[in-house]
Amino acid sequence: MDESKIQLFENKRVRTVWNEEEQEWYFSIVDVCAVLTDQPTQRNASTYWAVLKNRLKEEGADELLTNCKQLKMLAEDGKMRLTDVADTEQLLRIIQSLPSPKAEPFKLWLAAVGKERIEEEIDPELAFERAFATYLKKGYSREWIYQRLLSIKIRNELTDEWCDRGIRKGREFAILTDDISKAWAGLTTREYKDLKGLKKENLRDNMTNLELVLNMLAESTTTEISKEKEPETFEENREVARCGGEVAGIARKEAEKRIGKPVITSKNNIDPLLLNANEKEEKPR
Repeated sequence: MDESKIQLFENKRVRTVWNEEEQEWYFSIVDVCAVLTDQPTQRNASTYWAVLKNRLKEEGADELLTNCKQLKMLAEDGKMRLTDVADTEQLLRIIQSLPSPKAEPFKLWLAAVGKERIEEEIDPELAFERAFATYLKKGYSREWIYQRLLSIKIRNELTDEWCDRGIRKGREFAILTDDISKAWAGLTTREYKDLKGLKKENLRDNMTNLELVLNMLAESTTTEISKEKEPETFEENREVARCGGEVAGIARKEAEKRIGKPVITSKNNIDPLLLNANEKEEKPR
């Protein structure tokens, strides 16, 4: 665990902790209850959470309560004390049970998201339309969005191929993705995100046009090599992933020679319009 922070919500504190290994933010449940139910003191908030836990048990949310963790956070007395925490999914479930006007916007948002997911299951094309609209609102150019949506298609083709080869989602997918990334960019996914100052954010959403194109080349090449060689073991799939990544790595190095500056950049989508801007030169890697 690292990077304990105090987030402000309506000028009230919510303690958070970032778990580097799990790539998850954890939030103090007591603090969230205090903010959304206008509890006057921390003691009142703790009492409210104790009552709410009993209500959640009655609702059959035993699994939720079992999975909630306790982490040490800085208390009002200045000491590090164990505190009930929840990740984003758990926290949203808890908020659903808060009978408070301040919790209502969250509940309405969750209902809208649920409705959209059901609609997308019926008509998958809606997911792409909504994704396009979301990226536009965030400030991305149309050209970048077209490439990003294409990158999703290419990634899905690769993961489908991995599934056909018996690769398990989760850790094995992550290892193969790191092999590809290391081969073309010289960085693992985590190192790449660190360079761009990212945590939970999607790495591809923070790539420039050229980074995105090279990543697509690496993943698409990996898919084609896999179809041709039909690897049977996990190690054979790793070798295919490295080969696919190396093709894009050669292209990256050649592009850097011609352009005269690094392709891999620390730019991210804090301001998406800067992703493709040439506002500064970066030292060669």
